[in-house]
Amino acid sequence: MTADPVRWLWAAAAVVLWLLIVAAVAWSRARARRAAAHRAAVLAPAEASDALLVAFASQTGQAEELAWMTASSLSDVGVPARIVLLGDLEPDELKAAGRVLIVASTTGEGDAPDAMSWFARKHMTAPADLAGLSYALLALGDRTYADFCGFGRALDSWLQRSGATPLFDRVEVDDGDAGAIRHWQHQLGVVTGHAVQADWTPPAYDRWRLTARTHLNPGSPGGEAWLLAFEPVDHSPDWVAGDIAEVGLPGDPSPGSREYSVASLPADARVEFIVRLMTRPDGSPGLASGWLIRGLAIGDPVDMRIRTNNSFHGPAPETPLILIGNGTGLAGLRAHWRARAGAAHGGTWLMFGERTSTRDAFLDGELQAAVAAGALSRLDRAFSRDPGDGRYVQHLIDQHADEVVAWVDRGASILVCGSLEGMSQGVHAALEKALGPERLLTLAETGRYRRDVY
Repeated sequence: MTADPVRWLWAAAAVVLWLLIVAAVAWSRARARRAAAHRAAVLAPAEASDALLVAFASQTGQAEELAWMTASSLSDVGVPARIVLLGDLEPDELKAAGRVLIVASTTGEGDAPDAMSWFARKHMTAPADLAGLSYALLALGDRTYADFCGFGRALDSWLQRSGATPLFDRVEVDDGDAGAIRHWQHQLGVVTGHAVQADWTPPAYDRWRLTARTHLNPGSPGGEAWLLAFEPVDHSPDWVAGDIAEVGLPGDPSPGSREYSVASLPADARVEFIVRLMTRPDGSPGLASGWLIRGLAIGDPVDMRIRTNNSFHGPAPETPLILIGNGTGLAGLRAHWRARAGAAHGGTWLMFGERTSTRDAFLDGELQAAVAAGALSRLDRAFSRDPGDGRYVQHLIDQHADEVVAWVDRGASILVCGSLEGMSQGVHAALEKALGPERLLTLAETGRYRRDVY
């Protein structure tokens, strides 16, 4: 032990400097919390006990900024929201919130943001009790790193293993991709019932023109469904099965855009998707569907772009593929079986549900031809309004559970497309029953169970 006073002074100075740094960090975090609390109080006053929780885990500030954009946009349409640091919450506080929207970034090779590291070590090493919690997750990452969105994916897995239920599938953002962020906005609008402002990241649309419109279900007891086709004007777009068409609505920019699952491939030289005519309480047609089905004339131009949707891309052709959906969700599934047509594939099985076999057998001739040509190895359909049937698509999974397990045992992937409410929950429950919750979660984590639901 030294008696040199100079060394003692240097040691004391180092300790003082360390204490000052600790104090500065603590003060900075406290100041940030006070500022966040003040801003959150503006969004959701104390009396707003039903405020929707928006939590963020940020490293560079992008996740925090997007969380504030989310909360502000919800507040603007009358949905009170409050902001919190995810790392400041305990699992029981998350559960008590009932619903939470999470924006989480990944740092380094799949690591949690610094402010989340203690949360990950303390809580995410084992499942918690989050039964009854519903959540949505926007995961930020960069595909130049090997473990893209690694922390967001780990957080999603932990939430589900803890009994929480996703409001919709995780949205992944590659290096600030504007299309993925706009998809997050679109999904929030579906969940809250309020269109979230669409001007966070204004899109760069291409010009297209309507070339065909075919009524798929004349006389149906449900809403009209139409197959629309658009040709590009002065550009040559490229896309793959699973991608999404984002259509800009005319007039006031506040209506924003609408998203539709693409039902065609670049080889078709046109984009096709299926639109259901929606009606307002007074019977008038919906803004977007009314314009596309009733307002546009053949040859009219539209603003549209094709957005990459990595989370619904399919496996290699040699991988067996189970396609499951209902209604207009047939569009997103159609692109996948057509992408495998003409190639040796490991088998493609389509399970589809609609109302009546006489009015709602969407694309029946094409489906029968696909079966005859081998593009579809198997086709099973359910029609809920038919006498003697009354089944929904999830009942097909129950009925053929052994075959579903056999397909998965030999490596099959599962893609689900269609309605968020009803169908997706019913299909998920039926798959859990057939495969077991743990195995289904593992399929989701490894990319073998993917959904495009709306």
